[in-house]
Amino acid sequence: MNLNKIVKISLAVLGAAAFILWLQLPSSDAPVGEAVDSGAVHWMFMIVYFLLGVAVLFSVFFALKHMFANPQGLKRTLIGLAAFIVVIGLSYALSNGSDGTVETMAGRGVSTTESVVKNIGTGLNVFFLLVIIAIGSMLWGGVKKMFK
Repeated sequence: MNLNKIVKISLAVLGAAAFILWLQLPSSDAPVGEAVDSGAVHWMFMIVYFLLGVAVLFSVFFALKHMFANPQGLKRTLIGLAAFIVVIGLSYALSNGSDGTVETMAGRGVSTTESVVKNIGTGLNVFFLLVIIAIGSMLWGGVKKMFK
């Protein structure tokens, strides 16, 4: 039996199991607590987690295989990884945990610490810096194309 047939059969079995579980889901007028504790919901999430894990494993495997097969690709990947680490470091340095947010959150009944606020700020700064970099690279590519 070749791998293609094994994959097709296993996907058919998982699809049939998901369909059976879908038929066993609680009705829409069921209380939320009862719906969350449903065995069908639990097993559907297990199927989703399994398929997500398989997809991530295969994606990582083939990306690494391609990366190591091409030395130029490996070099570009390492440069990109180093640049990402620099963005994270810069974002961490720019974030501030003592800007009064801890007191504001405590006033709202949410207990937090300065390190949590600093980590959240770091995440936001990483996001914004990556958006700026993405927009800049798109504009740079467009401008380069215009002058060629």
